[in-house]
Amino acid sequence: MSHAGRGREGKKKQKEDRRADLAVARGAPEACDCPVCSGAGVDPAQVLDALLDGAAGLTDSEDALDAEVAGAALVAMMTVTGDELVPVFVEGLIPQLEATAGGHALALLRAMGSVAAGVQEQVAAAASEAASRLAAAGIPKPRWDDELAEPVQLGDCMRLYDSQETMSVLVASFRRAGRGHGFMVIVDEQDCGAAEDILFLDADQLSEALDDLRTDGLGDGLDIRTQTLSPAGLRWYVEEALHARAVHNDEEPDEAAAAMSDEDEGPPYPVLAQLVRARLTVLPQARRPEGARVHTHAGPSTMLEALASTMAGADGGRRGGFDGPRFRRPAPGKLHAKRKTRDGPAPIYQVKVGLQGAKPPIWRRLLLPADASLALVHDVIQVAFGWDDSHMHVFETPFGDFGRADRELGHRAEKPVTLEQVAAQAGAKIRYTYDFGDNWVHEIVVEKLVDRDPALRYPSCTGGRRAAPPEDSGGIWGYEELVEALADPDHPEHELQLEWLELDDASQFAPAAFDRDVVDRALARLAAPRRQPTGGSRSR
Repeated sequence: MSHAGRGREGKKKQKEDRRADLAVARGAPEACDCPVCSGAGVDPAQVLDALLDGAAGLTDSEDALDAEVAGAALVAMMTVTGDELVPVFVEGLIPQLEATAGGHALALLRAMGSVAAGVQEQVAAAASEAASRLAAAGIPKPRWDDELAEPVQLGDCMRLYDSQETMSVLVASFRRAGRGHGFMVIVDEQDCGAAEDILFLDADQLSEALDDLRTDGLGDGLDIRTQTLSPAGLRWYVEEALHARAVHNDEEPDEAAAAMSDEDEGPPYPVLAQLVRARLTVLPQARRPEGARVHTHAGPSTMLEALASTMAGADGGRRGGFDGPRFRRPAPGKLHAKRKTRDGPAPIYQVKVGLQGAKPPIWRRLLLPADASLALVHDVIQVAFGWDDSHMHVFETPFGDFGRADRELGHRAEKPVTLEQVAAQAGAKIRYTYDFGDNWVHEIVVEKLVDRDPALRYPSCTGGRRAAPPEDSGGIWGYEELVEALADPDHPEHELQLEWLELDDASQFAPAAFDRDVVDRALARLAAPRRQPTGGSRSR
């Protein structure tokens, strides 16, 4: 099944047209005349048969997420109508489903009960109890039932946003019964911070989508940044976005109703929003992150163009990746002039390089010449943190992005550019990102300028804290999970993580360790002049 999100469908012009139509009518929009909403001419048997027919494919699925989407569709009907249908479900539909005493009914009841839990408790209780009675009576359970009963475990929580805060993407990953998935809530920061679209993706699709978003953003000149969130912080952001969208839906009920029946690209927004709300119940209570922007609902909306090309096709294949909004960041400033011989020797910079999001902090304090090339700074950071330089990297500065020259990504060559050209004084800050998948972001701060000491060899390390994470450990959240698993012999992933790190015992893993002398010796080897061959030929 393709778990695709749908956004608010109208552009400003379409909204104005709809408002004009309502003005001509000079009255409320006509009520929905479907049998469920109108109550007129309802044939209960016909409605029940339609639901059971729709559940035929559901019982054959092996993925519990498919079941949750189906359950969310039913629960969303109540949400859209303001819970007016709750008595219809509790007193009518659920007992009638149970009375059929079949496998399709059991599947629908289990799906509905799981998604309504923590959201619409009256429906959740009625559906779950009815499903339990059918199962106790010997009705066969759907193939995904055992997986659905397993607890959902939270993984990474993050927020991707552009530097001008015109858009953001809220991301959470989950695991259940060995199967990974996650959601992405695309937020229009210029439209009161309202949710614009929602995607539910399998774990591999989620990883690919994040890579596409970062890579395409860089290629389009966007300054895409990643903020690691606490679970409570993510819940705050998501609930704010869903609430803002709900306020807009209340203001334009015709558009909200249309969204419920819009399935051209997968489940409609209200269904996926219901599923997101169900996932939020496994997170702690929402807590506003420090510095988080609080939106108001005053003023006209500014709509984003569609951010995502969503999942399509029965085979679940991706359709092209993300077509991000073409908001451009300001043109980079002009580089400071490079130091000339007549300017004298460059001062020594004392810089602190910290790994963003690490708790406890992971950092290194380094001394290096101000006229060191960014290529050398890259090498120094690799050595100081123990990275193995097996992934892409980029320096993000007020003067542009520098790395291995790549026109498509907008990266200029780093070798001709010196540190003091992009960080000219004490207090200057730039960022260095290594591995666009794990997204290790290093904040580089010029703390002060110091006099050159003839007794020292530069670059050198004067301090630091904690070991750097292992390569490919999944970013800050993945590393925190790794540390947690190795610290607890009873953790279900303890042995798996030992095997991945090729360790015999957890005592060999020392995340708190830091040895300045070891780092300094490695930097000395980096600074040592390479011996040139004296003659002859090299063997191969």
